[in-house]
Amino acid sequence: MKDLLHPLGLVLASTGFLLLLRDLRRDRRDRALVALSVAYLASALSYAISLTPVWVRVDAFFGVTNIAVPLAQSCVIGVLVAQAVVLLHWAVPDGQKTRSRTRLLVLAGVAVIATLGVLFTLLTPAEQRPADFTLYYVHDPYYQAYLTLYITTYTVAEIALAVGCARQARRATSPWIARGLRTISVGAVITLGYSAIRISSVLGAVFGFDVRELEPYAWICGDIGAAVTQVGYFLPTVAARAGEARVWVREHLAYRRLGPLWAELRRAVPSIALLEPPRQLGEVLRLRGVGFHVYRRTVEIRDAQIELRPYLDPDAREQAELRRTAQGLTDPDLAAAVTADQLHDALVRQARGARVEEPAGWADARLPSRTADEETRLLLRVAAHFSPPSDPVPPARDAKDPTGASS
Repeated sequence: MKDLLHPLGLVLASTGFLLLLRDLRRDRRDRALVALSVAYLASALSYAISLTPVWVRVDAFFGVTNIAVPLAQSCVIGVLVAQAVVLLHWAVPDGQKTRSRTRLLVLAGVAVIATLGVLFTLLTPAEQRPADFTLYYVHDPYYQAYLTLYITTYTVAEIALAVGCARQARRATSPWIARGLRTISVGAVITLGYSAIRISSVLGAVFGFDVRELEPYAWICGDIGAAVTQVGYFLPTVAARAGEARVWVREHLAYRRLGPLWAELRRAVPSIALLEPPRQLGEVLRLRGVGFHVYRRTVEIRDAQIELRPYLDPDAREQAELRRTAQGLTDPDLAAAVTADQLHDALVRQARGARVEEPAGWADARLPSRTADEETRLLLRVAAHFSPPSDPVPPARDAKDPTGASS
């Protein structure tokens, strides 16, 4: 059972650690993030060492039979300490108190690991038992002391984790953080099944009853509970990554949808483009966002509208209003569609050099756009209705002024 479940935990823990490395590179001063990374790494090591093929090789490397047991369980103690440190940083805002309590937790963990090492040395197990080590050696008094210390530490830490996360979940302002904390609590409670079975094995050795049939359920509770706990820690991060991915996709879609309108306006008014835009495919392949370029594109489209205002024909706007209204459009789509028609007509007039004496206003000016996001959404509506002139030509210069300036 161990070799069936441990690979799942190894994959989860390793994946979590690798994903956290990105955030850790950005901010190594975040002690909670460092502790969480240590928890995932130590968990991955504990799973890896406990796998039978690795267990055998670790024993051979150190030349000590079953040395994989204290090594793997020392990693588990490291996981428990790191999880407690994470919860401590989340719960206690006072930096000084957090640092002092972190030192106490680390010292306690080191003391437990050292004691386990001493008890294991006294045990001196001679037969390699990667599949049923606990059942085989549970009748040895030194191993009973070893297992009692390990399981007591494990149980106390998991109970503290379950209670602490449940409390923090009630205070959390983010729904995803609250869900993650509750998931951690559930996982910690499930692992208590592992503790109960291991304690029963010690009691069974002392009082003469057998719990051998419960051995598979010990690994099920331990591994499934640990996996649920790891998922809980990562839920807020996954939610944040999903939000970032949605923003990334939305930015690229906006950049692409504004492209035809922007390109047509740039062709007519080259001065609007202060920066050469990147090739979108290259940005996609590099997984880069284009938020800045979307912003530049909206600004440049608005700049082009200013330049094209001398070519806004009031009659063209009136006809567009009637035509689009007859199509059943209402604001904001009505104003966006009329603006798109005005742009089409203005580009044609600009190419012909046909200015109007009293220019009309842009139809979309009546729609509020208080933020950059609102401005982008409005221009996306305009772009959706825009159709470029069928035969675009370079803008004609005014006959009275060779520079193209108005007379």
